[in-house]
Amino acid sequence: MSIVILYILAILTANWLSSQFPPVNIFGVLVSLGTFTVGFTFILRDFVQNKYGRKKTYLFIFLAMVLSAVMALILGDGLPVVIASAIAFLVSESTDTEIYTRLRLPLHSRVWWSGLVGGTLDSTVFIILGLSPIGMNFIPWNAVPYAIIAQASIKILLQGIGAIIIKIVTEKNKRIKTINKD
Repeated sequence: MSIVILYILAILTANWLSSQFPPVNIFGVLVSLGTFTVGFTFILRDFVQNKYGRKKTYLFIFLAMVLSAVMALILGDGLPVVIASAIAFLVSESTDTEIYTRLRLPLHSRVWWSGLVGGTLDSTVFIILGLSPIGMNFIPWNAVPYAIIAQASIKILLQGIGAIIIKIVTEKNKRIKTINKD
């Protein structure tokens, strides 16, 4: 159960960071600090799915989404941001889950590909529904593509680092098992 707790805590930490600290300027685009945590939530979700299976993972996704929305409201996020966050979370985590389930690749590759799509969807849906003129109007339409690229790039970079670490650890464990057999 500890991986589920870590997964949910990572999501709640992303909310807290986003609401408590101002965005940082990365190459002229403001990015919330929570973005840096979200990149890892997809990897943690993959580990949750490995341990508990796809059906239970959806229960944990729903629980995390509800807790995230409640926390965002408590922290004072505007309703459009809370709704956008919940929709983006549900779309991206579900997509990540389904891609991860269907790929017949090594663990690190499934983590990479499912996270690549999930992180991109998360950024796109959240920014359009929550931060653009449709939502809170924090970002003008001409800046929306840049904000999506900036957020998605950070998430994808972190997922890539996670996938590389998983590959290194997996290969090391295989070598150790081979040595122990001899």
